[in-house]
Amino acid sequence: VQLQASGGGLVQAGGSLRLSCAVSGGIFSTYGMAWSRQAPGKEREFVAFISRSGGRTAYADSVKGRFTISRDNAKDTVYLQMISLKPEDTAVYYCAGRVDTYDSGRYDLNGMNYWGKGTQVTVSS
Repeated sequence: VQLQASGGGLVQAGGSLRLSCAVSGGIFSTYGMAWSRQAPGKEREFVAFISRSGGRTAYADSVKGRFTISRDNAKDTVYLQMISLKPEDTAVYYCAGRVDTYDSGRYDLNGMNYWGKGTQVTVSS
């Protein structure tokens, strides 16, 4: 299974970006999917999660109301729409997937089976 994140870039504070993560191999519709991020000198942190059906989502408090996770099971892709970006959102963003036997809402990053290479998001002030 391969995960390819894209869509990162440089944006001014208050701007928007949409990240995409294309998944190949396996059965995407059985994967719970998550986005995480890691800023320089900090540990990787959870950002958002979406269940295999898309019916359950979860967000870190720091991004609630600004970020939206979604998925298109026909395109084997998960998205992260980010608005009202802040300099503190600057980080490398990673997508991850977990094989779920049911529509779990659990969003423990430690339980993820697959990880992609990250995409850099830089928000200037």
